Amino acid sequence: MFPPSVEDWLPENHLARFIVEVIDRLDLTELTRQYAGRGSAAHHPAVLLGLLMYGYATGLPSSRKIERATYDSVAFRYIAANTHPDHDTLAAFRRRCGAQFEQLFVQVLMLAREIGMLKLGRIAVDGSKIKTDASRHSALSWGHIKKIEAQLQQEVKQLMALAESEDRKQVPDGLDVPQEIARRQERLAALDEAKRKLEERARERDTQAQAEYESKMAKRRVKREAGRKPGGKDPEPPTSGPQDKDQINLTDEESRIMKVGGGFDQCYNAQAAVETASMLIVGSFITQAGNDSRQIEPLLEMLTERQEQLGPISQVLADTGYFSAANVAACEEAGIVPMIAMKREQHHVPVLDRFTEPPPLPQDASLVEAMAHRLKTKTGRADYALRKQTVEPVFGIVKHVMKFRQFLVRGKQQVAHEWNLVALAWNLKRMNALKMA
Repeated sequence: MFPPSVEDWLPENHLARFIVEVIDRLDLTELTRQYAGRGSAAHHPAVLLGLLMYGYATGLPSSRKIERATYDSVAFRYIAANTHPDHDTLAAFRRRCGAQFEQLFVQVLMLAREIGMLKLGRIAVDGSKIKTDASRHSALSWGHIKKIEAQLQQEVKQLMALAESEDRKQVPDGLDVPQEIARRQERLAALDEAKRKLEERARERDTQAQAEYESKMAKRRVKREAGRKPGGKDPEPPTSGPQDKDQINLTDEESRIMKVGGGFDQCYNAQAAVETASMLIVGSFITQAGNDSRQIEPLLEMLTERQEQLGPISQVLADTGYFSAANVAACEEAGIVPMIAMKREQHHVPVLDRFTEPPPLPQDASLVEAMAHRLKTKTGRADYALRKQTVEPVFGIVKHVMKFRQFLVRGKQQVAHEWNLVALAWNLKRMNALKMA
């Protein structure tokens, strides 16, 4: 006579059950304080968090689709306890509580460490371009802005001449001159704002480029003063100011045009550090840079802040995109062994080369030379081989199983919060698999 229990319809090891169990063990004080549900249909933050986690973990991150799933899906009904939060509530919760999700991310990792799933030590690092919620066709370059600006200014002059003309017969039927002038002036104002932001970016780039140029020239001067000839030509002084190819997107101005496969798209560069034994993401952040060469230091800073909760890092594995002498030095300074590839791996390595050791390392070897020697040893080759089978599969599963190929929000901060949600959902999904193994 009683209605069936939703709980009886889910298998014992179902991901939805595990997510609810984990959330019950988390400290949601900060999240509850931040989220103040209003109106007659306020929902507990634990319910909204569970729905988002399960949605991201199963390829259903859209708040509208999650709302529909609370009616159609047994798993979503179980997490929502037969309630149905609307999509506006879910979207507002995701937007307003982004900072608290980072704390929950660390709490989940601490829980994984407590139950023996996570033993921090060796991590593999990689980045992947993920499309933003903005079309690349909404981007304007500095050169194109100047062309459009000149055209609009000319059209405004023509329209002003028509407005001042005594012969109204020159005005075509249906043309509202004041309205057309106002529309163009509005567009000119938007273009002025876009130019101002491009100029700000150019100034920041020029400051960095000038510092790098002066550093290179100083090193070359030291060599000359020591009686040695620097290799190659002196670097060219950096060009200042915006360049014609500098672009800004009018929909999401903080995103960037990045190379993706054989083309280009409007993206953010999503970074992840994965612990090699458990394949759990222990660090995640967003960058606007199209390459990874400057991402080691912010990653080390993030992991150092979490060292007390998660434990120390012993080794970092990264591909050639992360290689630089500065990154090697940063790892060594932090007490971490760098294993950063210096060039692409050779295919079809001779069989005997795979079982030989390199010559002994000279006593006066630099940090980069020491790392290069380490990568050539049998132990080093075995350690570095772990990179491909940990961090790369994580990105593959996130994009093709969890179906997360595009951010749903705009702006670097909101995108960073969403990427943190994706990493949190992956960790819960992975922990559930480890529990059943």
